[in-house]
Amino acid sequence: MSADALGAYLSRADRLFVVTGAGISAPSGIDTYRDDKGSWQKSQPIQHQDFVSKLRSRQRYWARSMRGWPMFRDARPNAAHEALAELEAAGRIQRVITQNVDGLHQRAGQRRVVELHGSLESVRCLNCGHQQSRDAVQQWLEAENPDWLDARVEARPDGDADFLGVRQFDDFRTPPCEVCGGVLKPDVVFYGDSVPRERVSGVRQDLADADAVLVVGSSLMVYSSFRFMKEAHALGLPMVALNRGATRADDWFAFKWQEDCAVALPRALAHAGLH
Repeated sequence: MSADALGAYLSRADRLFVVTGAGISAPSGIDTYRDDKGSWQKSQPIQHQDFVSKLRSRQRYWARSMRGWPMFRDARPNAAHEALAELEAAGRIQRVITQNVDGLHQRAGQRRVVELHGSLESVRCLNCGHQQSRDAVQQWLEAENPDWLDARVEARPDGDADFLGVRQFDDFRTPPCEVCGGVLKPDVVFYGDSVPRERVSGVRQDLADADAVLVVGSSLMVYSSFRFMKEAHALGLPMVALNRGATRADDWFAFKWQEDCAVALPRALAHAGLH
């Protein structure tokens, strides 16, 4: 596959349904969970039930998040995000569905976007539902846990950070809700939880109104996004992918380009006369 082939595909699409995953944000410096074969690169991310039911899991999560959040928050959109925003400005996008929780599509100017798994920029109380900004929680975490600010860490996906040589977090203070003192959780869908039904329903309507599908930077191993590929295949929609490595829907694509999306997508738009 080449830039002219993808460009020709994009030029024919008037209502493009786009699915993006971690691969589109990798050029912005945000690490991915999976390798090119779709397998976990390191340990799996936190599970919903563990976070909800275990204080130790929450201590571990918030300690690592306190150190990882600044790097994650300061990431900037790359040329692939900007190319999709250009496609939207040209009137070619039905909807962008992203598995990412980094907000980079919006920072690039994308408006017709659904964050399938939510956004890390917001935190919600599991008791009263009150929302706080992640930056406000960061201020509390740093003020209450100053001894953790100098430990060596390694950046991980989605605002996580791995403390080098640290295994116990028993003395780490977790943030309370500023209204009721309840348990705070990032306003995202953790593994083991479900995408809200109304969000899924809205995405299905967008898919029904689309005339073509493009996957950018996703292995589609997570069912929350793969389900829409199954539905697109059943609808007979043309489907292509721009992704390094295997995807769960490889048998359904008309073609797949295994290239860096931040390089390939702007080139394809140029070939289509849209860049």
